Amino acid sequence: MNLSDRLQAVFEQGRQRRLQGYRGRFAPTPSGPLHLGNLRTALISWLQARLQGGEWLLRIDDLDTPRIRIGAVESALEDLRWLGLHWDGPVIMQSQRLWLYNSCLSAFRQGQLLYPCRCSRRQLGAGNRYPGTCREMERGWGIQDGRLPAWRLKVKAADEPRCGDLVLRRADGFIAYHLATAVDELALGITEVVRGADLAVVCIAQQAVIASLEEQPPSYRHTPLLCDPEGQKLSKREQTAGLAPLQDQQWTSQRVVGWLAGSLGLVNQHASLSVYELLQEIRSRPLPLQGCFDQSIS
Repeated sequence: MNLSDRLQAVFEQGRQRRLQGYRGRFAPTPSGPLHLGNLRTALISWLQARLQGGEWLLRIDDLDTPRIRIGAVESALEDLRWLGLHWDGPVIMQSQRLWLYNSCLSAFRQGQLLYPCRCSRRQLGAGNRYPGTCREMERGWGIQDGRLPAWRLKVKAADEPRCGDLVLRRADGFIAYHLATAVDELALGITEVVRGADLAVVCIAQQAVIASLEEQPPSYRHTPLLCDPEGQKLSKREQTAGLAPLQDQQWTSQRVVGWLAGSLGLVNQHASLSVYELLQEIRSRPLPLQGCFDQSIS
């Protein structure tokens, strides 16, 4: 892969950061208030970083602007601070890193690893793996029938049967989630990603992007989802699932931390303690957070 000098420097800095110790991250999309499932994942990710004596970064995945809600970023920061989940360094906004993602696209395109794809979702059907319809077609990169093509990555042969060729730039011009996330893990020197089990399915795709950049991926751990009483995973569309209703009922941050930790079996669910008290509580245990991760998909 022929990368620009600037891009090579960014990835080298990421490699050096990994060598210095554990680096984790929490990366919400500001599409609405954080629900309790998001906050529980943030808590586990923060605990894992602190137990490892490492750093915990906060990245805001704000590239998909049609999904962004006014005030959601400020709300997320306020919720994390209220719980005591303080991050290291400045908040990282993906919208301020477009040059990085576009530089990767340029490198892929120069290496003839990108091709234009005009397949619609209706044409592709419900399958998860792209069948390679446009891979060898002679199609232009410009506007046709009033729309631009998506840009797909010709993934390496070992990954193609598992995930197919991936969209890295959508037809509407937005950088795709898989590209931005994979590039940021490398550039920021993330050693381990802790996230919800619903995102386990994206690992193969993101690892394929990283492999195409000839880099090594971080390790991944996935936490069970926090569900509502009907067994459905919580959604940001459910406004009652966040902190505000609990705060209205005079719940303290310590009570919320105890409840979140209790839902994972770390403490009694009626416990009331700060995140630092929780950290001390579990620090002396062998494999203190092992039961918080879904071992079948980590």
